Amino acid sequence: MRFLMMTTDDGSAAGGLPDEAMMAEMGRFVEEMSRSGALLATGGLDPKATHLSASGGKVTVTDGPFTEAKEAVVGFALIEVASKAEAVELSTRFWQIIGNGAGVIQQVFGPEDPFPGQ
Repeated sequence: MRFLMMTTDDGSAAGGLPDEAMMAEMGRFVEEMSRSGALLATGGLDPKATHLSASGGKVTVTDGPFTEAKEAVVGFALIEVASKAEAVELSTRFWQIIGNGAGVIQQVFGPEDPFPGQ
């Protein structure tokens, strides 16, 4: 099962660089997930997104950042694990390292993992 774990930002988090100890612990965690094969991809996202919408066959493209957005996805990890419980456990470990913030976990469906009921 594949899951997308996303880190979100609603603008309320305090900025600043993480300390060396936290970065070292996160490095060990990422290395562990990479060695086990659970981590497929990870990265931060540019807040200056491009928004696309379509209506009646017409596509509108708008460049960000979008100040009206209540929260934005600022980072992600794509993982492959045996269960949702395992995805939640890995996300919990991530947040124990980071300390503060919010995120979302969503299952990723595709040819190997069709929607439930298919």
